[in-house]
Amino acid sequence: MLKAANAFAVKGRPIQCERHGHGHINATYRLVTDEGLSYVLQKINRHVFKDVPALMHNVSAVTQHLSQADPRPRHSLRLINTHEGSTYFLDDEGEYWRLYDYIPDSICLDRAESKEDFYQSAVAFGTFQNLLADFPAETLHETIPRFHDTPNRYVQFRQAVQEDAAGRGRDVQEDIAFALAREAEASVMMELLQKGELPLRVAHNDTKLNNVMLDAKTRGALCVIDLDTVMPGLAANDFGDSIRFGASTAAEDERDLSLVRISLELYEAYTRGFLEQCGKRFTPKEIETLPLGAKLMTLENGIRFLADHLAGDVYYRISRPGHNLDRARTQFKLVQEMEAHWQEMADILARVCGELGLG
Repeated sequence: MLKAANAFAVKGRPIQCERHGHGHINATYRLVTDEGLSYVLQKINRHVFKDVPALMHNVSAVTQHLSQADPRPRHSLRLINTHEGSTYFLDDEGEYWRLYDYIPDSICLDRAESKEDFYQSAVAFGTFQNLLADFPAETLHETIPRFHDTPNRYVQFRQAVQEDAAGRGRDVQEDIAFALAREAEASVMMELLQKGELPLRVAHNDTKLNNVMLDAKTRGALCVIDLDTVMPGLAANDFGDSIRFGASTAAEDERDLSLVRISLELYEAYTRGFLEQCGKRFTPKEIETLPLGAKLMTLENGIRFLADHLAGDVYYRISRPGHNLDRARTQFKLVQEMEAHWQEMADILARVCGELGLG
């Protein structure tokens, strides 16, 4: 770790390096130098991300673009190069490391503590889309191929159903039927992209609240972090994943499905914050499909959880028997909630667009 720290062109001499944050993928440390400056050192998980140089190309290109568009130091992640000028360091054990400037006076929340917190996360991700609207998304690598290709996720789901590796299929027939009944709709967004009716955008692809840095005093949005899944994609998917995670009234693995509802108040708050920042950058069709992005991202996560349950819990970490099934059912209940309130979601979108002058 210290060898990795010394590989980067920091100001001063590294004197302290301790674990930082609660991330499950990469190992993250806060590095302090003898000049009192702090940095964030990360060992990139090369088992999850198979092509780290391609990943770092994406991160470097996007962070440079963001920092040029908004030069305020706390408003974008800033990579520190190695002494040789590289954006990453490869150690003798084949591990990849990178270093960011530490963002002072900031906080990161796992769950919104108020409607304003959720609104501010929308401001952050909307600003991200706004500042990257003119970035050539096609120049980025797919760090996880076909990550939000929902029709392909259904191919994988059908394979998991057919194989039934853990012998659990007979107990989840209603769940399988629920998923398959919505398979046709799952291809709509990809078809619109292929027809050129939706533009390819720079997508973050993991738009949870805990990937937003907020000002510690004002709780205002500062910037978006965790850019490992940044790649070409659809704006509606980023919007949708935020709604899936943040506008639900229950945890992602809630067992009591009666507690799982879509909060229209939170949905409206996020829609407003997001479109205030980037609405004028979007096409009418992109804006129209935002609610569908919410439904499809929820459905996609549901079939991924259910597929992993059928496979024997080989992908997602579980903490109890049936954990992935609980997750899948929570997502499916949220899909039902969206379907039940579909017109209200459309009305909220129309009202917000009218108030923002988005036609």
